Amino acid sequence: MTAIEKWIQERILILDGAMGTMIQQYSLTEDDFRGERFAAIPGQMKGNNDLLCLTRPDVIQDIHRKYLAAGADIIETNTFNSTRISMADYHVQEYVREINITAARLARQMADEFTSLTPDKPRFVAGSVGPTNKTCSMSPDVNNPAFRALTYDELADAYREQMEALLEGGVDALLIETIFDTLNAKAAIFAAEQAMEITGVRVPLMLSVTVSDTGGRTLSGQTLEAFLASIQHADVFSVGLNCSFGAHQLKPFLERMAARAPYYISAYPNAGLPNSLGKYDQTPADMAREMEEYVREGLVNIIGGCCGTTDAYIAEYPALIAGVVPRQPVAKPEFLCLSGLELLEVKPENNFVNVGERCNVAGSRKFLRLINEKKYDEALGIARRQVEDGALVIDINMDDGLLDARAEMVTFLNLIASEPEIARVPVMIDSSKWDVIVAGLKCLQGKSIVNSISLKEGEEVFLEHARIIKRYGAAAVVMAFDEKGQADTFERKVEVCGRAYHLLVDKVGFNPHDIIFDPNVLAVATGMEEHDNYAVDFIRAAGWIRKNLPGAHVSGGVSNLSFSFRGNNYIREAMHAVFLYHAIREGMDMGIVNPAASVLYTDIPADILECIEDVVLNRRPDAAERLIETAERLKAESDAAKASGSEQPAAASARLAWREGTSVEERLKYALTKGIGDYLEEDLAEALRLYPKAVSIIEGPLMAGMNHVGDLFGAGKMFLPQVVKTARTMKQAVAILRPVIESEKQAGAASAGRVLLATVKGDVHDIGKNIVSVVMACNGYEIIDLGVMVPAETIVQRAIEEKVDMIGLSGLITPSLDEMVHVAVELEKAGLDIPLLIGGATTSPLHTALKIAPVYHAPVVHLKDAAKNATVAARLMNPEAKRALEEELHDKYRHLCEKSQERQMEAVVPLEEAQRKRLKLF
Repeated sequence: MTAIEKWIQERILILDGAMGTMIQQYSLTEDDFRGERFAAIPGQMKGNNDLLCLTRPDVIQDIHRKYLAAGADIIETNTFNSTRISMADYHVQEYVREINITAARLARQMADEFTSLTPDKPRFVAGSVGPTNKTCSMSPDVNNPAFRALTYDELADAYREQMEALLEGGVDALLIETIFDTLNAKAAIFAAEQAMEITGVRVPLMLSVTVSDTGGRTLSGQTLEAFLASIQHADVFSVGLNCSFGAHQLKPFLERMAARAPYYISAYPNAGLPNSLGKYDQTPADMAREMEEYVREGLVNIIGGCCGTTDAYIAEYPALIAGVVPRQPVAKPEFLCLSGLELLEVKPENNFVNVGERCNVAGSRKFLRLINEKKYDEALGIARRQVEDGALVIDINMDDGLLDARAEMVTFLNLIASEPEIARVPVMIDSSKWDVIVAGLKCLQGKSIVNSISLKEGEEVFLEHARIIKRYGAAAVVMAFDEKGQADTFERKVEVCGRAYHLLVDKVGFNPHDIIFDPNVLAVATGMEEHDNYAVDFIRAAGWIRKNLPGAHVSGGVSNLSFSFRGNNYIREAMHAVFLYHAIREGMDMGIVNPAASVLYTDIPADILECIEDVVLNRRPDAAERLIETAERLKAESDAAKASGSEQPAAASARLAWREGTSVEERLKYALTKGIGDYLEEDLAEALRLYPKAVSIIEGPLMAGMNHVGDLFGAGKMFLPQVVKTARTMKQAVAILRPVIESEKQAGAASAGRVLLATVKGDVHDIGKNIVSVVMACNGYEIIDLGVMVPAETIVQRAIEEKVDMIGLSGLITPSLDEMVHVAVELEKAGLDIPLLIGGATTSPLHTALKIAPVYHAPVVHLKDAAKNATVAARLMNPEAKRALEEELHDKYRHLCEKSQERQMEAVVPLEEAQRKRLKLF
């Protein structure tokens, strides 16, 4: 414990008054400010008060002496503007280190001198750190709200330079004061930690805010409650208010701060309000009467004066504090506090915090298009509507292979800052790229959420990322992944989350309330039995986390649950409502959802609710099939209603109509599309009489059916469980044909081929890859599945060893796109000529054309859906068909690249024109 930390527990401490007001009493001239040393520097130097530490140190020491004689316990260094940024206005930025060290030593000398006279009343030096003359949260250009006059890093570097010098000069505390932009203050806090680490000197950190209006907000728009949440991560000694108004006008805001801040409270207001000439008329006695209320009502631990005050004002204070018991800080909040311009408290009684999901380029085609086309006004409209619809937090994700995610994240967050109706809520920075997350953290003055970190790269990286997030002052979503991959069962979820929690709390010192676990909301009703319990496992894990990991929260991407039913919005929203109903009761208190969703749990008809709960709660083995039937019935009823009463064929009479008067090819296609295996023996026997080889049936009518399935799935007209059912029907057909295929092989017939599949390094998702494996195996291909997180060198090595005919790369997250490019480069370096199949949620034909195909000479094929893999594979295995495919790909990719260039040219809009349309905060 430092001396100042000891003494503040025993009595109220007195801070000095204004430096500028005192300097004015000395009637200094331009020559006093310049001295001989700075005579040749251009421009006016008068007004650069901090430079007087070098040119008139006698004046500065005399001011310190007067304040100490008046009774001040703490004097501030004359360094309010002593940063490289502010001093650039006077062309003396190269002298900031000398100014700060000298200022600290001048104050130190005087404080020590008075302490020696009264050892029972030690005097302290606070290094004054002003806000600079620039802001990180607002644009100085009204026509370009995304512009910033300086970056977070530039500001933090300037602060660090100043603070290192102040610490070396011997200050007892660092006082970051007159805070009008919380982002500036966060940069100063960040710099203070760096400076103390570099110098090896730790001192208390003091913060003081100035409010800009009678609403009690900072100039950058934050409420005081939101400010406290924003700086909650820092090791703060005291927080308070200065400047702004006189003591009487400042009191309501001080009361608000004192009621919430778990720190010592400081207050040093102006000497009343200035008159029409900018002078302060309030006398020392008048100000003392107002300050007495602060002391008597237990609002403060430190009192002083700002603009207009002198040593005469400070001399009134010792009598005010005599015999007064100092204020005790309130307890720290035992809940998660987030903030934008306003505070969001995540308490048990809040029930559920919905995070708006639509500002995500990976989840909203419209938002992606708007960002691609630089139509930021419309993109901001999406964010605004989410807040209007009730989103308490908005998720921002710019991860797309064809976007500069970091630049777009910074631009959009800067634009949000100029939209108070959006900026009032906290932001969730959502990215798989660490540099994007860090860049986003440097844009937000509020307390945000990082989405996400995990153990998938090991403890060292996990702890490093957690420490950085803590230093920037954010909460963190922790995904239930580790080095083994995604936690899909209850046991794995609680194992990973428990391990991550103790690492964060015990090794990083992370506030438990700032930990938000995402135990992985995974798709149910996929047709795969192993997926049936995913929702139950999540719900159970949510309950376990809330009971066993004190303070931690539970969140998840709710839309993942219903991915199988994409295209049927009602069923999806109803599934979400059911899932949330049960998950929230167990402890899930946050989630990424569509805030405009209209389906409520209580509004779901009983029969539909039963079907959905059977799926979500895994209550019966045929739950998925029953829900599919329900979904199809609802769709049919909807279509019938749209048809305005037109006749619909009766289900009974239509049930077998597909078999009457149709060709075997049509019947096989229908059977695959509907997943009907009852007549395969009969129809395949007929096909064998028509086709020369069994493999021709696979390559012909069966693959035609699979191709049709792929088209329907891609258009959202089929659900995932239906596709899986189709794959199983295909597998059944292949099993019927296998004896014939084997006999053909013995007769010299070629096998289907060998396929290597891998989810690329950095990605642990494998559901899509597994579906590809099923489909390909059903078509007679031998699968070598390398699993997830597979490095490029392993892929190349195994491809050579296994003599594969093609390689399939899968990836779900955006960084996977870069890794796929890397794999292609390594295949080229190895001199291989193996076709490359590209698939996964974030992949696209355009990214493949622009990024992957140019670095690898062999065929590179983007495949949107698993069902199409076998069709393309069959063409690649046929020399003539392969040559034709290569020509098609060449033309297709060239066309895509040309179109991309055209769109980029069309999207260029003069910045001034676009920004004139924007509403301004100031």
